[in-house]
Amino acid sequence: MRNFKSILVTGGAGFIGSHVIRKLLINRPEAKVVNLDALTYAGNLTNLRDVETNSRYAFVKGDIQDAALIEKLFADYTFDAVVHLAAESHVDRSIENPMAFLQTNILGTATLLNAARTAWAEGFGDRIFYHISTDEVYGSLEADGLFTEETAYDPRSPYSSSKASSDHLVRSWHHTYGLPVVISNCSNNYGAFQFPEKLIPLMIRNIRDEMPLPIYGEGINVRDWLWVEDHASAIDIILHAGANGRTYNIGGLNEWKNIDLVHELIRLVDKALGRPEGYSKKLITFVKDRSGHDLRYAIDASRIEKELGWTPSIKFEEGLAATVDWYLNNGDWLDSVTSGAYQKYYETMYGNRE
Repeated sequence: MRNFKSILVTGGAGFIGSHVIRKLLINRPEAKVVNLDALTYAGNLTNLRDVETNSRYAFVKGDIQDAALIEKLFADYTFDAVVHLAAESHVDRSIENPMAFLQTNILGTATLLNAARTAWAEGFGDRIFYHISTDEVYGSLEADGLFTEETAYDPRSPYSSSKASSDHLVRSWHHTYGLPVVISNCSNNYGAFQFPEKLIPLMIRNIRDEMPLPIYGEGINVRDWLWVEDHASAIDIILHAGANGRTYNIGGLNEWKNIDLVHELIRLVDKALGRPEGYSKKLITFVKDRSGHDLRYAIDASRIEKELGWTPSIKFEEGLAATVDWYLNNGDWLDSVTSGAYQKYYETMYGNRE
């Protein structure tokens, strides 16, 4: 079991990153956690208001491609662990602007790897570089089968290709330079603080506001859903106990067709808002399918269960109901993120410090 005094979390103001930072501060009272985030459209410091005054937490605004900044942070904070979450992550955006994904996900990862190798040149010890990736690097499944850690990579979008490339870079730094690394590939996350371009918060918002519910193709694409709190717990365990050089798949063991998930969200939101059952089904709008849309993702998470004892703590129906309640009870957050007003929070809190 590794123990760390200073942990760098990249992309910590994002959806998953904010949950990871909170988990580390609670579970690891000996550690200082530094959040490096560029605060692009999906980075939101209001996600971390409850920890921003914690003496063991620090925020730095910056880009993972900024080699000079990364080098300075390693020198100032003497990190003994890196949890690398910063990434461009939305498939649709990668189709529209692939170069941004290559720059952040590939070049940014290489910049971090090189900084860690240089800073830890005197000896790696129990230090670790933890790279968080996605199941999308494996491509698409048909009706049967599961992704394992040995599944051959077959990415189908600029996003998944850029993440596959970053995975290969991490492994190459491990094999070439001996850098201690772990990698995890997760299924689709859901929960509080997710940017509403993703399916679940988008549908909740649009059902609430009686706006169209856009569904690609016939809605038959299947995804495995992982509660973000469970993902954060898995990351904490892998960071501290995962074997050097090992890859772990993290899945929620919850496969749902998109159309079935939307129907369940309609049921939950309509009920919460006091509407007649099925009231919002009329909002479903089938749109032209996404280019290269993978049919099915499904994770075999047996390795992390057998080696590290992790399993999902919550059933999907329970987690989904809690997620719906959170978004409906935090309408101000949802509206501010949608409008872009949340970005003003950074200017208020940190704008006069630069």
